Amino acid sequence: MKRILAPLALALAVSGPAALLSAPAVAQQDASDLGQVNAYIRAVTTMTADFAQTDRNGQTLTGQLTIKQPGKIRFQYQKGVPLLIVGDGKALTMIDYEVRQVQRWPIGNSPLGALIDPSKDLSKFGRVIQTGDPKILSVQARDPKRPEFGTITMIFNRDPSGPAGLQLYGWVALDSQNNRTAVRLTNQRYGVPVANSAFRWVDPRPKGRSTGG
Repeated sequence: MKRILAPLALALAVSGPAALLSAPAVAQQDASDLGQVNAYIRAVTTMTADFAQTDRNGQTLTGQLTIKQPGKIRFQYQKGVPLLIVGDGKALTMIDYEVRQVQRWPIGNSPLGALIDPSKDLSKFGRVIQTGDPKILSVQARDPKRPEFGTITMIFNRDPSGPAGLQLYGWVALDSQNNRTAVRLTNQRYGVPVANSAFRWVDPRPKGRSTGG
């Protein structure tokens, strides 16, 4: 757990050489960095990655992440974990197959909306979090008009081989109930074929639909 959270915590620290820059220089650099993250999100048509998700209680689950723009995302958890989270472009759905429950909410109401909606402009609701490490770019996104939607802090490694020169390292999400979740990605692959059927799901409720999405 410490190995996963330590780099994420480091990326959220406010310190380093940036504090020595003048305010106009910092503002100009921040605008450039936000534009780069916007370019990254718009450049990623599809992505797959392995993930490790750690909640505020220290429990870690692993699985595979699949993204297809715009708005489609799937968290397929490790074998033995009866959970599935799917975004179909309009809503996020969490399915618990063990207790046969389904929860659904608009993608825009989730912190993940900033990551999987390429139409959003981060310059309007995002800010750069100074890390003190020029190789790490951290951006926090929060809708000031709808704070109940939560906050996401996305952490990127600067990587010339990645889309728009970035590699998504992970994120820390804080939802409206103050539940904090840290996600660390590895084995990122971009531009891979992803069928729309990957974002469908089987409804476990006795009287529900046979498929979702």
